[in-house]
Amino acid sequence: MPRPSGPARLSLLYAVVFTEIGIAMPFMPLWLDALGLNAAVIGVLLALPIATRIAATAPLMSLLDRGLGPRRMILAGSLVLSLTYALMPGAAGIGWPLLAVLIVLNAVAGSPLVPCIDYLTLAAVRRDSRLAYSRIRMAGSIAFLLANLAGGFLLSALGGKLAVPLLLTGLALGAAMVAWRSRSVTGLPHSEAGAGRPKLPASLWLCIGAAAAIQASHGAIYGFGSIYWTSAGIPAAWVGSLWAVGVLSEIVLFAAMPTLSAAWRSPVRLLSLGAAAAILRAVGMFLIGDRLAALVPLQCLHGLTFGATQLGAMAAVSAYAPDGARGRAQGTLSAVNASIAVVATLVSGFAYRAGGPLAFLLMAPLAAAGLGLALASRHPAGVRTDTNRQP
Repeated sequence: MPRPSGPARLSLLYAVVFTEIGIAMPFMPLWLDALGLNAAVIGVLLALPIATRIAATAPLMSLLDRGLGPRRMILAGSLVLSLTYALMPGAAGIGWPLLAVLIVLNAVAGSPLVPCIDYLTLAAVRRDSRLAYSRIRMAGSIAFLLANLAGGFLLSALGGKLAVPLLLTGLALGAAMVAWRSRSVTGLPHSEAGAGRPKLPASLWLCIGAAAAIQASHGAIYGFGSIYWTSAGIPAAWVGSLWAVGVLSEIVLFAAMPTLSAAWRSPVRLLSLGAAAAILRAVGMFLIGDRLAALVPLQCLHGLTFGATQLGAMAAVSAYAPDGARGRAQGTLSAVNASIAVVATLVSGFAYRAGGPLAFLLMAPLAAAGLGLALASRHPAGVRTDTNRQP
């Protein structure tokens, strides 16, 4: 049997890592609650990974520019993830402070995984113009959706307080195995010893800010969408279906993107589409977000608010990041995304408590700021504009 190609291995990496994310995101809070921890401790334990990723991602990703192989980072990170997940049940029995230490180590190990796979995928796309970032990345979205849909049934079948961490341990080991087998997947040139540290150009910084602002505008709907819908009388089964509609729209966009003209795959165009859709979605959620018939098309906008924004950010890194700084660019994008998202989520929490659906409307100015930054990022003459190899 022939060995899978580089793009196939990258798709498999996305699938395994996003399956782990698709289990951890909805079910780790439930596992912490099943331990009998009080709400304040659970809040601290859930906030720790976010703060850790903000601090750890950019420094770790900058190591790629100094010669550390991204495959090795994925392998090491996945192994540490599996070890920390495996130790969590025992640590929880000893006390939550020890569990907190493991959660921080887990977040450090996991923080560079998706940026590293993005880095490798963009490198593959730059080497072979026949490849499309969106088609490879699509495997992660499909896996995330399937994990959301199947995770509850699987965990119910496994039962017990060990199910979540043990399942995540297995998935992290799977990612390590795929990374270990992906020797043919390589990155991009790194800075030579003694060479100056390349600066990230202003156009890239503007695109990073735009992408972060647009993605952060999801804060209210991610945090309080389900709560608002159920309070409006929408059945729980439909709430799950609405989230599935959003991810499906994202998958459709990723699949269709290579068929669009190069002009529509430019960073400015994609980020602007994402921002405009985010403004429309925020206003729509405020005005008619309690009506099921309106929510289906509003959730379809997720394909643009998340998907087009993600592709625009990757297109910007591909087009504007200089050789020797691509790892740092990828890490900076992730760290800035997380930083603004934390602030937006906190603000939306206070706003939802004070004014309910007003929290959704407050995300519109954030998306508008992203639109302004995207339009301001139009590159000056002389910057490479070839988009054939962009997502």
